[in-house]
Amino acid sequence: MILFAFDAYRSMAGAIARSGPVQAGQFSVDRYENGEMHIELQTRVAGSPCAVLGAIGPADDQFLATMLLAHTLKKDGARSVTALLPYLAYARHDKDKPGESLATAWTGLVARASGLDEVITVDIHSERARRLYPIPVLSVSPAEVFAAAINRYGLKDATLVAPDEGAIPRCRAVAMAAGIEQAEIPFFRKQRTAGGITHAGPIGKTGRRVVIVDDILDTGETLLSACDKLQAAEVEDISILVTHGLFTGERWTGLWELGVQRLLCTDSIPVPHGGQRAGVVSLPVASLLEQQLFDLVRA
Repeated sequence: MILFAFDAYRSMAGAIARSGPVQAGQFSVDRYENGEMHIELQTRVAGSPCAVLGAIGPADDQFLATMLLAHTLKKDGARSVTALLPYLAYARHDKDKPGESLATAWTGLVARASGLDEVITVDIHSERARRLYPIPVLSVSPAEVFAAAINRYGLKDATLVAPDEGAIPRCRAVAMAAGIEQAEIPFFRKQRTAGGITHAGPIGKTGRRVVIVDDILDTGETLLSACDKLQAAEVEDISILVTHGLFTGERWTGLWELGVQRLLCTDSIPVPHGGQRAGVVSLPVASLLEQQLFDLVRA
């Protein structure tokens, strides 16, 4: 297997390559003077299975580069091309509304047209998003990574809480991985209004310490609303486990004022400029992806 990694994912690629039969592929991404993108391979790929480790946005030039690289690999005779996309961007654009784009389906069509045979991602947003892709999408659960963090920080006595009903299965998976016996998962009923997100709840019993499990922290509006409700319910210690950290804007930093003691986030999206977000602990997911990649090598 030859692994081609974009610069932001070089560290993750190194961790994957150290653990198994993976060769690092070399390539360059340039632009002509007119601004058009150009990919050039420095590694021969004819007859070899290949993988591309990167992202499809934001920013959107990542989408173009990833798809153009996949197409170049197939054009040069790669036996197969797998996309390792730790964060599958556009997966939240999965609702077919009249007059609005359905970007999840569109990105899947472009992926197939670019020569991708399959996608491996971490914690896809919804089963609907997976079905909209015309090629296989394997979504790896971060439950084992989260369970290790729960043990490391001594949180096994905390109540796992879902910020909305869709997050209940994620909480159950983490509870099982961590060996937490929790009969019910308290949750919130979330509603989007013109004024923003509102929550009703928590529905179910919570203790003084809770751990919220969610897939995406974007602006933080969902988690801010949920934490506000938990604080009103006299919860004293809140930890957050989130798979994908976009950290858009600054509103999310208000979580520290709402009883949040720990914010643990996987490295599925590299932090820009290599700087760690203040107070956010990074949880590596290379081990999750390498296992799936090695299964492909052995198949």
